[in-house]
Amino acid sequence: MKTYPFNPESIRSLFDHIAPKYDLLNHLLSLNRDIYWRKKAVQELKGYEGWILDIATGTGDGAIEIVRRDGYLRQVFGIDFSESMIRRAQKKMTRRGLLRNVFLGLGDALALPFKEGAFSASFIAFGLRNIIKKEEALSEMVRVVKRGGKVIVLEFTFPQKGVMSRFYSIYIKKILPCLGGLLSGNKGAYAYLPESILRFQKVEDYKNLMIRAGLVEIKSFPLTGGIASILSGIKP
Repeated sequence: MKTYPFNPESIRSLFDHIAPKYDLLNHLLSLNRDIYWRKKAVQELKGYEGWILDIATGTGDGAIEIVRRDGYLRQVFGIDFSESMIRRAQKKMTRRGLLRNVFLGLGDALALPFKEGAFSASFIAFGLRNIIKKEEALSEMVRVVKRGGKVIVLEFTFPQKGVMSRFYSIYIKKILPCLGGLLSGNKGAYAYLPESILRFQKVEDYKNLMIRAGLVEIKSFPLTGGIASILSGIKP
């Protein structure tokens, strides 16, 4: 598999370029399960009202799901480092009439522009693996939530054993780069994204990062044979 430069500027440039195809790309990476996974992850926000922070909001699907479930009780601030992603998210919110519930802005996950304890919960879906300094990003997610607030991570993981491990290995290394490159015309994107999953594979790796970021009561839930996982923790 061709490698892609793993640094913030190259990753930002990549996401700016692939924004029009990003939703398709998530469908391909997840074997078309990302919509279901996102719904399951948002269920972990049950009981958390008020302001929710959606980091690496992308084209806004996580934010949409958060307010769709309990929009009368919640408002979401979606933040992303890609201007193209934010523009596409803005268009989605406008079409759905959600601009009273969802606010969007450019921002750095390593230096969130919010005061401590500003949110009841923070949420990130399919974004943590793209951040080089993952522990710093999680620490920021913890900082901006109230005591007793929840941090939720939905992320691709790699199945560690069984039939799904063998199948997904072939799919992500061989089939996806070819298929994605043909559909999008951007081979670089489909080299980087599978590689980003393979770089940080295990649920235990994410759990350890969450512990070091100061979270307690950490739980994880595998999805679709371990292709993805939901992880959650509480700010003490």
